[in-house]
Amino acid sequence: MLFRPYRAYYIGQYRLPLTPGLIPRNQGRLAKRVADTIMGSLLTPTELQHLARRLLALERIRGAIRWLLNMARDQLNKESSRKTTQIIAGILHDLFGESLPRLLKVWSRRENFLAKQIDKIFDDVLLEFRLTDQQASQLADWLMQVALSPNSIRLTIVDFLTDKNIVAIDEVFRERSTGTYWLVANFLGLRNSLVRLRNYCLDEKEGANARLAEFMESLDFQSRLKEGLQNFSLQNLPVSTVRQLRKTLRDSVRKYLQTEGADLLRGLGDSIDFDHAAQAIVNRLRTSTTIDSSLELISQELALVLDRYLEKDLEQIVAKVIPILAIDRVIVDRVNATSPQNLEAAVEGIVKSELQAIVNLGGVLGIIVGLFQSGLLLIR
Repeated sequence: MLFRPYRAYYIGQYRLPLTPGLIPRNQGRLAKRVADTIMGSLLTPTELQHLARRLLALERIRGAIRWLLNMARDQLNKESSRKTTQIIAGILHDLFGESLPRLLKVWSRRENFLAKQIDKIFDDVLLEFRLTDQQASQLADWLMQVALSPNSIRLTIVDFLTDKNIVAIDEVFRERSTGTYWLVANFLGLRNSLVRLRNYCLDEKEGANARLAEFMESLDFQSRLKEGLQNFSLQNLPVSTVRQLRKTLRDSVRKYLQTEGADLLRGLGDSIDFDHAAQAIVNRLRTSTTIDSSLELISQELALVLDRYLEKDLEQIVAKVIPILAIDRVIVDRVNATSPQNLEAAVEGIVKSELQAIVNLGGVLGIIVGLFQSGLLLIR
């Protein structure tokens, strides 16, 4: 009678008493009582917090994060890596095309931007730089053919010996010379000689070039120039000059980055095949041993961060999760959705021995009561 009959029977419009059984007839109220009992006594917020703490133990969190990282890495070996490559290429293109130029323009305004790096390059590279024998020879040859050729020197002399410069040189020589030179300066002077030299360079170009070439050859000017270039080093300069050069280099780099740095990075971005670069990054991630060794460390650090967060806010999280999960509603719906046959089988499976004990006890009590009544009849 607790479970059967499973459905109600009617005579006309009247339902027969005791149909259906007690539990099927009150299944909705039973479901509500079961849900209230479980949520009020078993799955309380405190107990759910304890369950969450055991579920979200540090080792389990670390293992879950490691599994997610490995799964994400395994995705790179599948066809979806093409989409990953496109995403990385888009990020790189935005980085070089927009983000880095803007950041570089802001950073270059700081006085200490790249100061240590530029000073290190100056001290380790420029300050220690010396031309090799071959480099000094090639540079000397170029200077002798272009910058210091006889024709270039001749033109320089002509440009320098203007009327104004000739008068100034003559006056200085007259004022500052002494002794024999004073006599030469005041009686002969340099003005006529300098004018004749200029006219000679202008009128006799080939002859002047030949005389200058002979003069430079007699002085072994190319060998001296090569030796000077080979021995030249910034270390030979005064300390104050070196410091000023270092500061000038630093300021020049900062100024260049302020004005041209954005265009430089954009030009660099335009010259890079980002699709190829992204594919190279993805391929490297697939085979990198560093990634293998880093996944464990990354998962451990993320697990520690998440564990500290959960330890602080777990109570609030559980309080927000309980209404979302609606466990009591799930219990009510599951009990109501269970058929009377399944509900009977479930209850009997749980308390079968107890129900059998009640049946056996009823039988024993029945026999005892029957014997007692039989004895009373015989006595009467």
